[in-house]
Amino acid sequence: MSKLKVYADRISQPSRAVLIFCKVNGIDFEEVRIDLAEGQHKSPQFQEINPMEQVPAIVDGRFKLFESHAILRYLAYTFPGIPDHWYPADVSSQAKINSILDWHHSNLRVGGVRLVLNSALGPTLGLPLDPQAAAKAEKLVVSSLSKIETVWLRGDGKFLLGSSRPSIADLSLVCEIMQLEILDETVRDRIFGPREKVRRWIQNLKDATSPHFEQVHETLYEVKERLKREATPVKLKSKL
Repeated sequence: MSKLKVYADRISQPSRAVLIFCKVNGIDFEEVRIDLAEGQHKSPQFQEINPMEQVPAIVDGRFKLFESHAILRYLAYTFPGIPDHWYPADVSSQAKINSILDWHHSNLRVGGVRLVLNSALGPTLGLPLDPQAAAKAEKLVVSSLSKIETVWLRGDGKFLLGSSRPSIADLSLVCEIMQLEILDETVRDRIFGPREKVRRWIQNLKDATSPHFEQVHETLYEVKERLKREATPVKLKSKL
């Protein structure tokens, strides 16, 4: 049987979530780099795998799949030995995780992507910065983090829904939040300063997925340092 292939760019938040999940759970896979900055996601070859021209995507034998949340659920179901806490067999527990993932797409992800693109990362992808759009996106990010604290991080649990172990929802949302590492420190302090519960939750996820979490995020940290050093846009180069 052929090895699972994961098509990803480590500058992509959802790509990192899938890669970390595979590494933490000992899934044997091949990481195939799709360089977003070079436009490789628009190539005819990649369109055969994902006609939406986005990463991540997977090929498992003859089966192709895209959209990170669908991929995470597929991996949790398909590969043996995946601990139940990632995506429980219980239907009610699944539904609660699914509700977080659905909410994420139109709240935290929208705000985070727009904030990072319009205040820092846009020029590396050929897009202009837009301070007004960034300010609007920051409000959505702050609102989203507030909702996470008051709705899903209530109680004494270390992870979402009061769990003592992380789920695919924890992994997806924290990888999204980590993209904010690229922002100026003053902006990050403004966003995370009053969010002690969120900061603790992020650290809990890092600890639970160590050392893979930090290893997969090395590319993001490198881009952050380059953006600090260079006044002109830089090309993103993900590290395999």
